[in-house]
Amino acid sequence: MSHPHPELGPPPPLDANGLRIVALGGLGEIGRNMTVFEHAGRLLIVDCGVLFPEPDQPGVDLILPDFTAIEDRLDKIEAIVLTHAHEDHIGGVPYLLRQRKDIPLVGSKLTLGFVRSKLTEHRITPVTEEVAAGTRDSFGPFDLEFFAVNHSIPDALAVGIRTSAGVVLHTGDFKMDQLPLDGRLTDLGGFARIGAEGVDLLMADSTNAEVPGIVTSERDIAPVLAEVFGAAEQRIIVACFSSHVHRVQQVLDTAAAHGRKVSLVGRSMVRNMGVARDLGYLKIPSVRGGLIVDMKDAEELPPEQIVLISTGSQGEPMSALSRMAGRDHPIRIAEGDTVVLASSLVPGNETAVSRIINDLTRLGARVVHKGNALVHVSGHAPAGELLYVLNLVRPGNFIPVHGEWRHLKAHAELAARTGVPEKNIVIAEDGVVVDLIDGQASVVGAVPCGYVYVDGLSVGEVTETSLKDRRILGEEGFLSVVIVIDSTTGKMVAGPEIHARGSGIDDAAFEEVRPRLEEALARAAADGINDVYQLTQLVRRTAGRWVNENYRRRPMIIPVLIEV
Repeated sequence: MSHPHPELGPPPPLDANGLRIVALGGLGEIGRNMTVFEHAGRLLIVDCGVLFPEPDQPGVDLILPDFTAIEDRLDKIEAIVLTHAHEDHIGGVPYLLRQRKDIPLVGSKLTLGFVRSKLTEHRITPVTEEVAAGTRDSFGPFDLEFFAVNHSIPDALAVGIRTSAGVVLHTGDFKMDQLPLDGRLTDLGGFARIGAEGVDLLMADSTNAEVPGIVTSERDIAPVLAEVFGAAEQRIIVACFSSHVHRVQQVLDTAAAHGRKVSLVGRSMVRNMGVARDLGYLKIPSVRGGLIVDMKDAEELPPEQIVLISTGSQGEPMSALSRMAGRDHPIRIAEGDTVVLASSLVPGNETAVSRIINDLTRLGARVVHKGNALVHVSGHAPAGELLYVLNLVRPGNFIPVHGEWRHLKAHAELAARTGVPEKNIVIAEDGVVVDLIDGQASVVGAVPCGYVYVDGLSVGEVTETSLKDRRILGEEGFLSVVIVIDSTTGKMVAGPEIHARGSGIDDAAFEEVRPRLEEALARAAADGINDVYQLTQLVRRTAGRWVNENYRRRPMIIPVLIEV
């Protein structure tokens, strides 16, 4: 999938007094967040994340933003500002740094800690600049101010971007939990102050724009976890995002209160919680003999004394929880185990998560999830809080960000209700270029902006065509036809030898199609056709027509013609 926007041409040169904004990901989708700001010939990037593949993208590991629009101007980038350390905001950083390793990464202590740990696996040592909420710093023509925001990961930031062309406030991902676990409130006073100064453009998180009201506090989960732990008679397995420090903290506290040891399962979980602990964001309760134990030690403990904190809450095929559900993991789910899915359901993952719940239940586990207990609260502001921010900031222009099209539209409608003029509300998609000139934001064109697929070690080599081939292979199977032909006359010398996999066609049935192939090749030879490409296409059409007529199927047909 891509967003070509054929109705929009390339943007004109940027006005000397203008600020250009283009999202290379994150608009019309949940993930892949990346926004490029251009002013006075220099670039500033806010976030660089990844999108996780859907079932119709087989074999794909990650989906990156399309860097094509900036790849010839990498030397113009002043910095990459990272609002927080979720994968949909930092996961693409290693791939951009491969193209220019010395781009400064700007972020909070925890965000940079997670990023450095990730980059170590890519053998990249980044240039970093740590910033804190309430501070200001300049990068080229961009004067940046950082504001504390509350989210489902500590140390998240919003960023105010001041230029001679105007002031932008980018909220990043945020909510307004009034009783956060770490006591770090969203800086509404700072939002009001910059709003009073005059915000020409607000770009705000739209994920929960369709959800009315205000957010449920993270603290409300604690009594539910205590109830689940109190009722559990065997082992407890809690699955959540490997970056959700607050959720892991609550599980650790509850485990300690119930006399259970804790083991972390999954490479990213172990890595991220190690970073969070070392930087002081995760506090390990002090219990006799230590609370955290190694997996090997956990396997030796009685099941009623152990809690496992695992990755895999989204049903990812290779995650620890998915492998447990498929009995392909050292941890064997047993009758009476309790599994807690303590995370949100990312759009597109519904089927995979449902399958995990069913598989775990079949193995005898009690599965506690958002649908039957309050074991998760969202990290994103619902409509009531979004209205509050719009009224507080009173922006001249508004671009909803971070959401699918329906979320962006709902947020735009909220902005209109608070008094932002309709002509000043821009619902953009990836690749759409918006210029802010003399206080007015408007669409001026579009740049190429497709999906860049990561498959193993290859980046960008997988195309939509190859994905289509994979889908056909997965759904219809393939059929190969091997024929030996005379290179001079084009006549068949041996064959056809036919093989099929996954097509649902019995080998004995191929006796029906062999005479058709022989007849077609004989006619072609009589007509003087000996070009291998033409004969290959003839074999593909003949075999494909036979399969469609008799089986109403469309497997991939692979003709192999050998010349002698």
